[in-house]
Amino acid sequence: MASNRAGGGGGGYESGSDHDGALQKPLLPNSGSWYRMGMGSRQSSLNAGTSSMAVLRESHVSALLCTLIVALGPIQFGFTGGYSSPTQDGIIRDLNLSISEFSVFGSLSNVGAMVGAIASGQMAEYVGRKGSLMIAAIPNIIGWLAISFAKDSSFLYMGRLLEGFGVGIISYVVPVYIAEISPQNMRGALGSVNQLSVTLGIMFAYLLGMFVPWRLLAVIGTLPCIVLIPGLFFIPESPRWLAKMNMMDDCETSLQVLRGFDADITAEVNDIKRAVTSANKRTTIRFQELNQKKFRTPLILGIGLLVLQQLSGVNGILFYASSIFKAAGLKNSDLDTFALGAIQVLATGVTTTFLDRAGRRILLIISAAGMTLSLLAVAVVFFIKDNIPHDSDLYNILSMVSLVGLVAYIVAFSFGMGAIPWIIMSEILPVSIKSLAGSFATLANWLTSFGITMTANLLLSWSAGGTFSAYLIVSAFTLVFVILWVPETKGRTLEEIQWSFR
Repeated sequence: MASNRAGGGGGGYESGSDHDGALQKPLLPNSGSWYRMGMGSRQSSLNAGTSSMAVLRESHVSALLCTLIVALGPIQFGFTGGYSSPTQDGIIRDLNLSISEFSVFGSLSNVGAMVGAIASGQMAEYVGRKGSLMIAAIPNIIGWLAISFAKDSSFLYMGRLLEGFGVGIISYVVPVYIAEISPQNMRGALGSVNQLSVTLGIMFAYLLGMFVPWRLLAVIGTLPCIVLIPGLFFIPESPRWLAKMNMMDDCETSLQVLRGFDADITAEVNDIKRAVTSANKRTTIRFQELNQKKFRTPLILGIGLLVLQQLSGVNGILFYASSIFKAAGLKNSDLDTFALGAIQVLATGVTTTFLDRAGRRILLIISAAGMTLSLLAVAVVFFIKDNIPHDSDLYNILSMVSLVGLVAYIVAFSFGMGAIPWIIMSEILPVSIKSLAGSFATLANWLTSFGITMTANLLLSWSAGGTFSAYLIVSAFTLVFVILWVPETKGRTLEEIQWSFR
């Protein structure tokens, strides 16, 4: 980055970054220039009278507003995941697909997401967090349109791959952006908005899928990204990314906009400068160097939580919830599926209020324990149901128990394992390895999700009880993993968390 980009706002800040002279710059305007002009004019007004202070506060672009705008991306993420459940019968009937072919369709979003995950870290590094989300929105829109006009499986598959590519980028960039713009006392709550938005997207797909045909539902799927694109022009870029790119004027402006024009950001700016200076003294991190202790521990924790999140079977259950409820003997499976999605939204919303009070670690422990007990109940029910008549009272009772068990599983998952692994990943990875390690962790998550969604339908056809028993074992191991190794990150700055691993 040219030295004049580091302007006076950096206080003479210099860096030995390997980015010097490189082409990295925001794909979208930082909004810093016109915010800065606004700040200057408002400052002169401030000298004229105290009424200007009210203007400054009203002009504050809060971290919450920025979070709500980028949260349109995770809504798209959730809509993609929820789409396959209510549309399975319609797509199979209209396009004459087999169960295996539809399973391929359901899982192809994960294949696209793996490609997106590989690209996401470097993309977020080179064009910024906002620019990456802009790039992610375009294939999502094209993918939904391809599905809506599909006449055979080829367009269906292509659309699903394009959607997945965009979702893979979104799944990495959104939690990182939210973590980097949030005040430390709000980072947990704002970070959990990511998962809350995913659950909203799933619920909307379930709800609308009961009333509209699958082609129209695909057109509706374009809306979150269509709204996201213009929204990105009205929010600031991540100040930590701007600092890493040696754009210190824009970094300070962005941070001032996020905290309010009357806020003192001196201490936070100095923390960011120290962290970035330390990171930029090194040349580019190579894959082999991730084995150093200061990198290895956060990487194992980040990847471990994201892989265990998927191995517990959540996407297999959510993608094919309608089929699972039919197998359990429930008559109105689509309505039950929507109820499951609504309960997931409520449970995730409750988590949002607790994250910055209770802490990440205790919520993960409660979540993993609840998932384990719920899956135990569901597995036992399915084993028993296979050996009793379908018209018996006991069969009907067991059907309701299986519904309660699955709802309890989703509630427990939403209470911790849904949101917190992404939050912790965005908090613990040092800035020097965030692009490489974050891509790797996101790729591991999507690779595991692909394996789960590809096999869930087939495993459930083989043995529902056996399938839930496998997910049960993973959830029990997750509980042990959290108790033994996951640290608490509540109430600490990103820089403090990352230095603790040294």
